[in-house]
Amino acid sequence: MAVLLPMAAFGAKRPAGNYRVMSCNIRITGLADDAPYPERVWENRRDLCISTIKGKDPDIICLQEVIYDSYSWFLKKFGKDYYHFGFEGPEMDPWTEGYHFIGKNVILFKKSRFEWVSSGSYWLSETPTIAGSMSWGTNRARHCNWVRIRDRKTGKEFRVVNTHLDHKSDQARLEQMKMIVEECGQYSKDMPQILCGDFNSGIKNAPIQYIHSDEDWSEMYEDIHGKEEAGFTCHNFLGEARGKGRRIDFIFHRGPVETTYAEIVKDHKGNMYPSDHYFILADFRI
Repeated sequence: MAVLLPMAAFGAKRPAGNYRVMSCNIRITGLADDAPYPERVWENRRDLCISTIKGKDPDIICLQEVIYDSYSWFLKKFGKDYYHFGFEGPEMDPWTEGYHFIGKNVILFKKSRFEWVSSGSYWLSETPTIAGSMSWGTNRARHCNWVRIRDRKTGKEFRVVNTHLDHKSDQARLEQMKMIVEECGQYSKDMPQILCGDFNSGIKNAPIQYIHSDEDWSEMYEDIHGKEEAGFTCHNFLGEARGKGRRIDFIFHRGPVETTYAEIVKDHKGNMYPSDHYFILADFRI
């Protein structure tokens, strides 16, 4: 297993006010395209997915592409120690199988570190309160989940936002990004906010350029490694054999947040990967 180690040991206890967040697209389960490849089937790779995440000991986990079976597995493995928010079921989707299925953007956060202050969800459309609603030519309904949490020791509060933008239309992705930035912008600049997700956009595409143009936002991996292209995060189960390409998974932040470490997690076991995406990890302090 290829493992990249940070500056401090993963198991080390982080001081109050210091946190680790992971953004993980775990891939929709049950896809016919994956069936011929045993190493891609969820039931075969789910333990590696869990162990990869647990091995990094994150305080906050933002998942994308969660549906019923993967959600149940995560609750079995994380439910004792983490709060979980953001799964209502994809029953409002007119398609009930295949890649059209609406995967949920679940947020988990440690019970030992945080109090749950509030939470919410909205749909990335012109009618954000209507579940499953779509606008701007988006290929499928997309949504955004958020939680507001309080550090049990310091009393500091911050907001975590998790999303997954459309995978077909760049115009839809731009409008969806504008909507998220506007919604987050209603809060004071003193309110720390963390925005995680699969944005289906690279640094040269309009959605990422849009949030980069807002001086209130920064990106955690770029804080540490610079703004150059970091290469594929969606590697299609090929890992480094995918070659060079664009990163589409990001962790942005707004407000009094300082990034102290960031990593693209490339753990794997032989030809088996936790997902078709590399996960993104970052340490930060408020």
